[in-house]
Amino acid sequence: MHIKDWQKQVDDWISQFEEGYWQPSSMMLRLTEEVGELAREINHLYGEKPKKPGEPEGDLALEMADILFIIIAMANSLNIDLEDAFARMMEKYRLRDSNRWTRKENPPSQE
Repeated sequence: MHIKDWQKQVDDWISQFEEGYWQPSSMMLRLTEEVGELAREINHLYGEKPKKPGEPEGDLALEMADILFIIIAMANSLNIDLEDAFARMMEKYRLRDSNRWTRKENPPSQE
C-alpha cells in the first residue's frame, strides 16, 4: 500500500463526519498526546518505570499507528502530499548523511 492510499483512507474516514478535520493546532496537540502515550509504553518496556501491578500491557505498534493517523490527517488538512514529502526527505538524507556513519559491507538494497 502506498502513502497516497493511507491518505485516502484517513480522508474517507474523517469526511464521513460533519466536524471534518480539526484545526492544525488541535491536531498538533493530539499528536503530542499520542507521542506521549508511545513514550510511556517505551518507558515501561525499556526504561526505568515498570508498569504497576495489574496495569494492562500496551501495544507499541498501535501507538505508532495512532501517530501515523494524526500525521496523515494533518497532512490531508494542509493539502500535503506525503509521498512527495517523504521522497524529498529521503533524498535530503541520502545527500547530507551519505558519509556520516560506517557503511555495512553488504547493505540491503534501496528501493
